[in-house]
Amino acid sequence: MPELPEVETVVRGLRAVLPGRRILSVRLGKTDFIDDPAAIEQRLPGTRVRSVERNGKFLVIALEASDNSLPSLSLLVHLGMTGSLVTRPAEAPAPPHTHVFFGLDDGRELRYTDPRRFGRMQLLENGAQALAHLGHDPLEATEAEFAAAIGGRRARIKALLLDQHVLRGMGNIYTDESLWRAHIHPMRIGAGLTKQEVRKLYRVVQSVLREAIRFRGSSISDYVDAEGQRGWFQQRHRVYDREGKKCVRCGAAIRREIVAGRGSYFCPRCQRAPRAQRRAG
Repeated sequence: MPELPEVETVVRGLRAVLPGRRILSVRLGKTDFIDDPAAIEQRLPGTRVRSVERNGKFLVIALEASDNSLPSLSLLVHLGMTGSLVTRPAEAPAPPHTHVFFGLDDGRELRYTDPRRFGRMQLLENGAQALAHLGHDPLEATEAEFAAAIGGRRARIKALLLDQHVLRGMGNIYTDESLWRAHIHPMRIGAGLTKQEVRKLYRVVQSVLREAIRFRGSSISDYVDAEGQRGWFQQRHRVYDREGKKCVRCGAAIRREIVAGRGSYFCPRCQRAPRAQRRAG
């Protein structure tokens, strides 16, 4: 599933080409992932793109109505597991499973493709309010905000980092990579981390996310950026999807266990398990 670095990469690509463009037409295929398809068909034509932003794992396309008396709109897009949002010349062939076509005033189309249709698309009059329940953005949170969100919580640190009400945008890949770099086992309890460990984890999370953005995200399955290009950060993964391979830091075999309901990759030597877990082992 595209996580913060992948969504940020798509947003930056779209931000370079969409603001100022007017949407002239809307053509929809399958619509089971769209909240109120009729509203999108009826209200988007004639609007102008004001900005493209990221909120957690959501893309937020802010739109201005052609009539100033009408409210501004926000198109929320979640890429789900296999979604992609790209701009293409209108005459370019569309790949299979392309379900949304927005005709632009420069002769191109903004297209949404999603083979499994686990994504989401919704048109709102107040997009920011709809996402107000999400937690801190890990790239914007201060160290104090990060510590307050993590410290004192009795949940496992893997669960906390994945909880979008705690930190919006984190997912399985970058949680595992961050915990490995911070030498923290995914089963550790948030309240059990020392102040030094929380401080290190805060810095590592930001470092991993920024590095992944520089490499345009991780293309594990279907992810491509706004130009249809794959990312490169998967070549720098140290634990994710490397079960049985040697840890590049200590040489121990990477393990995979279910933590917080998700397959979790870690080094049993670099990331020491909690005491109770070690006794059970």
